Amino acid sequence: MSEETPFTPRLGRAGDQGASSIRRSGRRLGKTARRLAKPTKPAFTGARFGAARSTGSRGVRLAHLSRVHMRRVIVKVHIARPGRSGPGLYRAHVGYLQRDGAGRDGTSGLLYDRDSEGVDPADFLERSENDPHQFRIIVSPEDGARMGDLKAATRELMAQMERDTGRRLDWVAVDHHNTGHPHTHIVIRGRDARMRDVVIARDYLTRGLRAAAEDLATQRLGPRRSLEIAEARSREVSLDRWTGLDREIEAKLEGTRIDMPEASGSRARFDRALQVGRLRHLETLGFARPVGPQAWEMTDGWQQQLKRAGQRGDIIRTLAAEYSGREQGLRFVEDLGSEASRVTGTVKAYGPEDELRDTRYLLIEDFDGRVWHVPSGAADMTAPPRPGAVVELSKAAVIARPADRAIAAVADAAGGVWSEELHVRHDPGSSPEYRLSLKRRLEALRRDGIGERLGTGEWRIDEGFVERAAGYEARRAGGVRLAVLSWVPLEQQVGLNAETWLDGNDPGGARGSKRLGELRQQRQAWLRQQGLLGAGDDKLSADQRARLRSLELSRRTAILAAQSSRTALALQPGDAFDGKLEGHLDLASGRMAIIGNAKQFALVPWRDALGRQIGRELSIRQTATGLSWSLGAERGRGLSR
Repeated sequence: MSEETPFTPRLGRAGDQGASSIRRSGRRLGKTARRLAKPTKPAFTGARFGAARSTGSRGVRLAHLSRVHMRRVIVKVHIARPGRSGPGLYRAHVGYLQRDGAGRDGTSGLLYDRDSEGVDPADFLERSENDPHQFRIIVSPEDGARMGDLKAATRELMAQMERDTGRRLDWVAVDHHNTGHPHTHIVIRGRDARMRDVVIARDYLTRGLRAAAEDLATQRLGPRRSLEIAEARSREVSLDRWTGLDREIEAKLEGTRIDMPEASGSRARFDRALQVGRLRHLETLGFARPVGPQAWEMTDGWQQQLKRAGQRGDIIRTLAAEYSGREQGLRFVEDLGSEASRVTGTVKAYGPEDELRDTRYLLIEDFDGRVWHVPSGAADMTAPPRPGAVVELSKAAVIARPADRAIAAVADAAGGVWSEELHVRHDPGSSPEYRLSLKRRLEALRRDGIGERLGTGEWRIDEGFVERAAGYEARRAGGVRLAVLSWVPLEQQVGLNAETWLDGNDPGGARGSKRLGELRQQRQAWLRQQGLLGAGDDKLSADQRARLRSLELSRRTAILAAQSSRTALALQPGDAFDGKLEGHLDLASGRMAIIGNAKQFALVPWRDALGRQIGRELSIRQTATGLSWSLGAERGRGLSR
């Protein structure tokens, strides 16, 4: 510094110098603090894809709790779309939820909403008939039995969901007490009170809603105590199903081997004791094999086998609750060997397999008195045989669908790739609806690991596609085929003025069945009383059987015509008819589809594929070789059969 410009500091009161700068810094710091205090947005909020926060709405008094101390709640969500099934899909689900035995003391399920109980389902279904989709939710608190009446908790949960989504939802619910864990089914319309489409973020449906339900259960019952947590984990040691302990064991696997060295610390020793106890239980089930003092080797597919055992246990518990005593000696038709003889019997009952998707398993009682469980994939559950119908079970042949072969043919010609554009080139006459059905089929197969969807919108199809697709179809049905031999119960066949299954020669090969033998004798006695059988005869002639079939069809057609005040139409080769598929009619000679309009109707042989088309417009044409049909008034290829 030069001598010509001396520097003389001037000192003032402390705090004066730079006060304005300090105030600015303080304001910026306060802004930052307030911004950080707000909930941060996750990586995916669903803002562009739906409403609702993704993290739920944890209350202030629960924010200090760890995840392990929260009350556990299972939440399952399914978004149902009518598709080709039409609005009947919505009606069937709501009707199924109200089935007998689902409520307390075996009563029917009682629908309720935010304001009232005993809601009329017709009003809700009328409002939702044209909705593009429907949300189906199951809420099952682990401590549901301790929560008492679930209605108040459900209404509180739905109020929280409305706050999270920022809109008023149109919903109904029903509580089910037919299993060991009381749970609630909630159905939410796809449109809100203002008739706007309801779109909810996926992460809210998969995580946020469960967090909100767990917060609610924890607020009502208090947090889980350490003793409760320890007892719950200890109970998992001896369960014959997939558990949280199995997940811990799976995480420690090195290949198929797990080593359990000594642990230090009380918590680590407790966890190790539970895992070792679980491994010893899995050893008794044949899923683990000791290979050292503290090591085990797990069998191939032990995870899937445990999950399957859990599903079977759920089925048996459901049968114990709904059909007392029927769970004793239950057999699973999937266990039939490839060389096993066919099983013939009658449909006894149905049970819930997937309540979100309305799939049901069948219980079949054979003529030796054994009860068999049949998975839903073995039958067309959109129009299943009624209880008492005679059915036959056999091992399903591994046969590919025609659609799978069509996909493979296009891919073979295109170098292992399928797309809608390539299919049009290969088959110019295919309809857009048919190609859309192929894409849906490919998507279903992809979820099972068959085929690969490329970013270009094409699908990679390998050489073994047809065989793997056929195997997938067989697995869906549990490797079983169910054929309906008679849609009419056996007891009704005895005095029926029609050709019945009992009139056949040794029907079903069940010659040794006492019950079947008695019914056949009663049937023959009735036929003799009617003068249709002579004193020494035991079976009808071919002409008599044909005449009985014709009489039954004429009689039932006349009854239906009188009830509906319409004219019955008898189709001749070359005739065509357009109408709505109104339902079906079960005759002793087989099931008939009812297709009609305002003035006429026609009865035609039923096909399994028709079950999903009830309520839709169809076109049918009688040919010299049989009957062809297609959706709508458009005939030709595509969805035609």
